[in-house]
Amino acid sequence: MSLTVATLIPGLLLLLLGLPLLLNHSGYTAMLKSFPRSTAAAYLFFGVGAAWFLYAIWHLSPADFGEYRTLLFIGFLLVAVLSFKCVPDFLAVRGLATLVLMGAMPLLEAAYMEYNKPQRLVMVTAVYLALAGAIWLGAQPWRLRDFFTWLFAQPARARGVGGALIGYGLLLAVVAFTY
Repeated sequence: MSLTVATLIPGLLLLLLGLPLLLNHSGYTAMLKSFPRSTAAAYLFFGVGAAWFLYAIWHLSPADFGEYRTLLFIGFLLVAVLSFKCVPDFLAVRGLATLVLMGAMPLLEAAYMEYNKPQRLVMVTAVYLALAGAIWLGAQPWRLRDFFTWLFAQPARARGVGGALIGYGLLLAVVAFTY
């Protein structure tokens, strides 16, 4: 993946997340409030995240325990399937965290060793913040529900966060074309 595309992807995602917040769209607000415990979102996000992770496990090199990939694949497949039965609460949040963790690698690889392009740090900073958030929410997924409760308690908060997301997304979109 090129550095331009790797910078443009998070920028567009931030724009897509921030615009409905800035506009105070009621349907988007309802969707976000129901997201943490949504069964449909759990199947989508956790299913895609687990499939991506299992794909990565299956393609491990010998230096990364590749000789045990079948055993690892079966073990993690069982964990993924049993998660739907044993820990269905907030599974959508855990799936989203998995997608963020898996998606960060190609983005950070695109910026790796590109020292002559310091503007790459605008994208890298956003990715590392997302990684920190994903690790935190993966361990404590109910915090996303609490965050949404706080966010939508006052309409100005949602608009402020939406404006900040749009601002950083626009910055990333502009930076993407400066390489």
